[in-house]
Amino acid sequence: MAERKVRHILGLSGGKDSTALAVLLHREIPEMEYFFCDTHKELPETYEYLDRIKARLGIEIHYLSDKRGFDHWLAIHDGLLPSPQMRWCTVKMKIKPLEDFVGDDQAVSYIGIRADENREGYISTKPNIKPVFPFKERGLVKADIIRLLEDSGIGLPDYYRWRSRSGCFFCFFQRKYEWVMLAQEHPDLFQKAVEYESNHADGRTYTWTDGESLLQLLERKDEIIAHHEKLMAKERKASPNRPLNEVLEEFLEQQDHELPCLVCHL
Repeated sequence: MAERKVRHILGLSGGKDSTALAVLLHREIPEMEYFFCDTHKELPETYEYLDRIKARLGIEIHYLSDKRGFDHWLAIHDGLLPSPQMRWCTVKMKIKPLEDFVGDDQAVSYIGIRADENREGYISTKPNIKPVFPFKERGLVKADIIRLLEDSGIGLPDYYRWRSRSGCFFCFFQRKYEWVMLAQEHPDLFQKAVEYESNHADGRTYTWTDGESLLQLLERKDEIIAHHEKLMAKERKASPNRPLNEVLEEFLEQQDHELPCLVCHL
């Protein structure tokens, strides 16, 4: 019996690191299979960025999704919104579609974690999926990733103006500033996130952020933006020659208390 061919796969999140990895490898590994785990709850800018990647690199992207959708799994979890402590959305809508896509085939999964990061990313529990980290192997850091994106003509996604990473529009890893900017940039999506917080028939309430509903947070919009701008001004004064999006990303990352789901945010 002929030996089964090993598949090469690369997951795109709509973020800069996985995109830069595709730029780096698309000529080196022409048989690469690119995929995007689509929750159908992504930002419009994410889909636009994926279209830009396809056009610039001339690649096909497989859009993987759980056909039952987020609302189905929300009902299964009795209305409990996903959170850093209960990341059921990642398991059901990102990891499971990927593992179904690979099946029992032997696969090498290329992961865009940089050499200047101390994290491991998603590593499948399936023994037939082997993770590799080309950026770490080659010693590539954030400056190299930005250079790859600029040289390719792809650049950064538009949401980097106000948000530092990809993911669903209601991602619970958003900071308060990003929530109020979602209300400004996409009021319709913010309203949908508010609706998910609506009280249940038995009186329970779930919120996307600890101890505060989105409507309560929005009442503090001016305060949150003013505080953010004050701290950003301090950061920019310390690094006057750095691009604004880099200052924003680093500043927001400093506020993180828990690492995000890297299958969503690379």
